[in-house]
Amino acid sequence: MKAVVFHGIGDIRLDDVPEPSLQDETDAIVRLTSSAICGTDLHFIRGTMEGVKPGTILGHEGVGVIERLGAGVRNFNIGDRVIIPSTIACGFCSYCRAGYYAQCDTVNPNGKDAGTAFYGGPRQTGPFDGLQAEKARVPYANVNLVRIPDEVSDEQAIMLSDIFPTGYFGADLADIKPGHTVAVFGCGPVGQFAIASAKLLRAGRIFAVDAVPDRLEMARAQGAETVDFNAEDPVETIKRLTGGIGVDCAIDAVGVDAVHAHAGPAAADPAIAGHERDAGELAPHAQPRKGQWQPGDAPAQALDWSVRALAKAGTLSIIGVYPPTDRIFPIGMAMNKNLTVRMGNCNHRKYIPALVDLVRAGAIDPAAILTRREPLVSAIDAYRAFDTRQPGWIKVELAPAGH
Repeated sequence: MKAVVFHGIGDIRLDDVPEPSLQDETDAIVRLTSSAICGTDLHFIRGTMEGVKPGTILGHEGVGVIERLGAGVRNFNIGDRVIIPSTIACGFCSYCRAGYYAQCDTVNPNGKDAGTAFYGGPRQTGPFDGLQAEKARVPYANVNLVRIPDEVSDEQAIMLSDIFPTGYFGADLADIKPGHTVAVFGCGPVGQFAIASAKLLRAGRIFAVDAVPDRLEMARAQGAETVDFNAEDPVETIKRLTGGIGVDCAIDAVGVDAVHAHAGPAAADPAIAGHERDAGELAPHAQPRKGQWQPGDAPAQALDWSVRALAKAGTLSIIGVYPPTDRIFPIGMAMNKNLTVRMGNCNHRKYIPALVDLVRAGAIDPAAILTRREPLVSAIDAYRAFDTRQPGWIKVELAPAGH
């Protein structure tokens, strides 16, 4: 079968690889009908998050049809259409039972303290082969699959595998209450869903901070008040527009590459791995201004903006991806403002069923975020366009042959 395979920093290829097989009685084999490219994938290719084993199939967003089932999977049938949640969980440990699926004690073969297990990630996450392929093995399939209703299309469902629940998770962590004023830093796919989720939670006002025109236009179409950080100081602007108070809630939907935009190792293909824009939700091209992040200073631009834009006693939600080795945070400023700080990897399985119901009911159409649909065989070209933030490449679906 065809799959997008990691060979090294700056080196990904569309390879022929063996089809997956059942390894445990709780496994399922899913024939993918839809996958997607995520900014997190670019972290691995650029080397801003290290440790991906050469030969690993990339991708952690997938929708498909069950082709084979282990004898221990009792709640699905062959032929069911399913969403594959990005993070992997057992469903029976104390963390899973409390809804912290991303902190499962069982799934990660590196041990309880190794962190979140997910598809297509570094060694410390498993590694589990990813979903940018024609077929995939899903462990603990009774928990790690969610059935898709007939009323929900594949284009809608692929947004529910990762980025919609992650955006909703960010809004949930931010503790948004009706009437709250919210700032979302980064208007890529996750940021767009953070905006949509803030609306679902009845936020009063939403500020969307980015510098990429089509991202800002999409945020404005959702009703957010846009702030172009290349044209104006985002903190000063937010403070001015809130009467000097700041926002009640801030969501960092950016992650590591806005922090380490110039720090990654040289890449074999600069179109994929060496481009200066980040793999997350915010392109770090703002011209430095007095009091703002400067190259060579403690590189926490998005976090710094978020903390400074918050009102006293506000809440900061961090859902952008940062590596375990990062130690940079403006702790003194946050403490002196009595901020609440909440963060983490999304517990996808907790949120997906309820979001499926919202989509089924017509309360939201997540496919509105999807801007490109490309065949899997064109994945490498699609990565290049996505990485360089070509206009119209906000979110990219990959479709295997025949779909």
